[in-house]
Amino acid sequence: MKTKRINISSGAIWEDRVGYSRAVRIGDIIEVSGTTAVDGEEVIGKGDIYQQAKFIFGKIEKALKNSGASMSDVIRTRMYVTDISRWEEAGKAHAEYFSEIRPATSMVEVSRLIDADLLIEIEVTAVVK
Repeated sequence: MKTKRINISSGAIWEDRVGYSRAVRIGDIIEVSGTTAVDGEEVIGKGDIYQQAKFIFGKIEKALKNSGASMSDVIRTRMYVTDISRWEEAGKAHAEYFSEIRPATSMVEVSRLIDADLLIEIEVTAVVK
C-alpha cells in the first residue's frame, strides 16, 4: 500500500512560481523546505540574523502544526548562513527552540541567498512519534 503524500503550503507566491511546498509529509516523516525571513515580499529583521532565525523558526513551527507535528518532532535542522562569524546569534535562536529537543544539526556558510538582505535559511526534518 502506497503511503499518502501531503503537501503543505504557506501561501507564498514563490511556491507556485518555483514548484515547491513549504513542507511535505509522507507517513511519519515531514520535510520542511529551506525557509527564510520573508513575509510576503518583505524581509524581516534586516541586518539581524538572530531576529531572522526567530522569525524563520516561527514559520517552520506553523508548517509543522499544519502537517500534524510540532517542534518536538524535529530530528534534524540545517542552517545556511551568509556569515559564519555570526554563528552564535543564529545558535542562540536555535537553542531557544531546541535546547530540550536537541536535534542533529548543521550550520554551513554559503556565499549568498536569494536576496542580499537574507542572512540565514533554515530547513528541518521531523518524524511524528
